[in-house]
Amino acid sequence: MLIQELKKKEAFMDIRIQSIRFDASEQLEAFIQKKVSKLEQYYENIQGAEVILKVIKPETAQNKHASIRLLIKGYDLFAEKVADSFEEAVDECTEALSKQLLKTKEKARAK
Repeated sequence: MLIQELKKKEAFMDIRIQSIRFDASEQLEAFIQKKVSKLEQYYENIQGAEVILKVIKPETAQNKHASIRLLIKGYDLFAEKVADSFEEAVDECTEALSKQLLKTKEKARAK
């Protein structure tokens, strides 16, 4: 039983980060990796995540756009948010995705 638990924890989801019109810092990428990997506590079978970061108009407020697509066997979940910072936008996306994952898990249990 302990071996099975270790094997489950060894399976890491593939997180791809793409930044458009700017270079993401290592600190920002580490923050995204940490936030997105926490989504696995809500649903075990997440195969991967695609994170896209964009600066909409550099001179305005609320100009950081983040979108996250979670790849799950059979379908995808998606969230996108715009905020003053990428950290805030990613945080809001992961909150929305956690709610979607809980709903997905409940639907799967109901079947």
